[in-house]
Amino acid sequence: MKICVSAMSGSMEAKVSERFGRAPYFVIVESDNMSFTPVLNAAENMQGGAGPEAVRQAAAGGAQVVLTGELGPNAKTALEAAGIKGVTGVSGAKTVRQAVEEYMKK
Repeated sequence: MKICVSAMSGSMEAKVSERFGRAPYFVIVESDNMSFTPVLNAAENMQGGAGPEAVRQAAAGGAQVVLTGELGPNAKTALEAAGIKGVTGVSGAKTVRQAVEEYMKK
């Protein structure tokens, strides 16, 4: 399963970004082997529409789940339309690796 985590940088040890649409990076993790692909978020500095653009990037990376702190209403709608599960409440104190490992235990 591919899991997209909003992150402060592009590594497994990066802290989770609690803001999805404005996160500096997304780390798309393959949960089977923990391989990952960093994606620089092109929507980070957009005037508007950052949430839907961020969802487009996650979908383009094949994500089936998004882990983040918060999702705005437009991002939630875009995730539902794309068939991607959004999981909120992930603390910015956690690393990408910790967030994925905790999600996989559920």
